[in-house]
Amino acid sequence: MASVFRMTTGVALAGLLLTVCVSGGAQALEPAEAGDPSADPAAAAQPEQPANEPCPEPPMPSPAETPKEDVLPVPEQILGVPRRLAPGVLIKIPPDIQVSETHNRQDIVELVSIDPQLEWARNVDFRRDVYCLEFEFKLPRLITVDIPQPSGRLQQKPIWYMVYRVTNRGGALRPVLEDDGTYRIESVDVPVLFIPTFYLEGKAASGEKRYPDRVIPLAKPIIQAREDRAIQFFDSTETARTLQVGQSMWGVAMWEDVDPTINCFSIIVAGLSNAYKWTDPPGAYKVGDPVGQGRVFQRKMLKINFWRPGDEFIVKEEYVRMGQPGAVDYEWIYR
Repeated sequence: MASVFRMTTGVALAGLLLTVCVSGGAQALEPAEAGDPSADPAAAAQPEQPANEPCPEPPMPSPAETPKEDVLPVPEQILGVPRRLAPGVLIKIPPDIQVSETHNRQDIVELVSIDPQLEWARNVDFRRDVYCLEFEFKLPRLITVDIPQPSGRLQQKPIWYMVYRVTNRGGALRPVLEDDGTYRIESVDVPVLFIPTFYLEGKAASGEKRYPDRVIPLAKPIIQAREDRAIQFFDSTETARTLQVGQSMWGVAMWEDVDPTINCFSIIVAGLSNAYKWTDPPGAYKVGDPVGQGRVFQRKMLKINFWRPGDEFIVKEEYVRMGQPGAVDYEWIYR
């Protein structure tokens, strides 16, 4: 009997302990009432925010994260979704417009030569609008193309080419005459007729070389397949068109029979700006000569310098670098 009583008492005590544990755990698992700060110690430790305190402003984006201003391409050039180029692949040269380019003072030699007493024909102030386009380009590249020869056979030739994009960003400078006879310069947005000319110049073993841009129809499909099938690149015969403000155009310049001994070369781009200079050398014009006889005009052009270390036996595009030892990467020149 004693053993049965002890066993019954033990079972009763075990059941009582189990009931207490279960009820305590259930209370711990019950969700806290809304608005009860004592339910969350971390929330209770935080000070209350005043109701009228303004929200903190979001951080300003980094200039590197700010998207660039979109440009409108020439519609017939875009055949699909163009490739997205990595940063630095397309090298940008911003427009360069100077106030001094909007005017120049010259004598009207055709009149002064007839009558030197015509003071109003001396030191005449000539004014004009000046614009400049933005120019972006890839480093020059090299392909091999089968070129038809006069004999009817095909000959493999190395063709140098450069893919570029021009954009009319606006911001042309226009001189405006004031009531007091002076001029002020204002910035205006005007459409620009783009008619480019490209030259590749370099010093070869046989002397200075100058190669004009060539139109090579057989090279264009190869260049398009290599660069971007979704863009139709215009050659120099197709780029003569007017660019509206905010409009861009893709093009390609090509050169054939470039001397392989050229290590340092420059690409001259004409047509980006309408700025020019003109002079009348003393004695160049004589009475009775046609108007403008002996006058020298110089147009503003972009000169981009490149360096290809190596020799004429290993000509590879991977070796082309922008800039030259002891020279600037690019400059604006008159010639």
